[in-house]
Amino acid sequence: MILQQLIILGKASRAWLERLGRAYILFAYMVWGIPSIFRRFHLFIQQVYFLGVFSFLLILIAGFFVGMVMGFQGYHTLAKFGAESSLGVVVALSIVRELGPVITALLFAGRAGSALTAEIGLMKVTEQLASMEMMAVDPVKQVLVPRLLAGIFVLPLLAAIFSAVGILGGEFVGVAVLGVDSGAYWSQMQSSVDIYNDILNGIVKSIFFGLITTWIAVFEGYDTVPTSEGVSRATTRTVVYSALSVLALDFILTALMFGEH
Repeated sequence: MILQQLIILGKASRAWLERLGRAYILFAYMVWGIPSIFRRFHLFIQQVYFLGVFSFLLILIAGFFVGMVMGFQGYHTLAKFGAESSLGVVVALSIVRELGPVITALLFAGRAGSALTAEIGLMKVTEQLASMEMMAVDPVKQVLVPRLLAGIFVLPLLAAIFSAVGILGGEFVGVAVLGVDSGAYWSQMQSSVDIYNDILNGIVKSIFFGLITTWIAVFEGYDTVPTSEGVSRATTRTVVYSALSVLALDFILTALMFGEH
């Protein structure tokens, strides 16, 4: 019985390592094909529109509600210490450092990442990728590279929008609803939020999150079993793996960025 369990575990581990190896090989091939994007720049623009514009409203609404929640929570916590005027600092640092990049990446994976996996998976099911190869068109350079670069480019922009709207949501709750002084809200925020340690670190996180989520999405679509059930499972794996990867990578990046301070 124990031997059978070990055999099953070994087969599952080997299959997982094989998929991980294929993912790294595909990533190396995509990196090698990046210069080809200059001959297909319109494909990159199309994917920026598809990934960015179609996710804009979701990010906008989520950012505003998260900011309002942070405003309420921060105010009632600071009020215990008579520090309500520091609400802007709490909201800004929480959103710019962590909530903005992380929640944007999770929403991006759920909306855009799953769409990418389903799109590429359906192209494999309908043999469009095989048809490209028969016509001497590299599907990696034609299909995957523009989507990978667009994801890396779009996610930091969406995270910046999320953070900006979240700060406005915190101001709406803190100033308009709870009566915090508007001048104190903005002045303390401006004096406490550092461009390098806070804003730039958030941008760096967003770039890495864009890379990992888009990489997982395009690989799952490209490596899927060419059936409707296979595409469905690949889409689910994209959301799950992306969420876990973002959270784990956020811990690693936070430890590297702030561990020495």
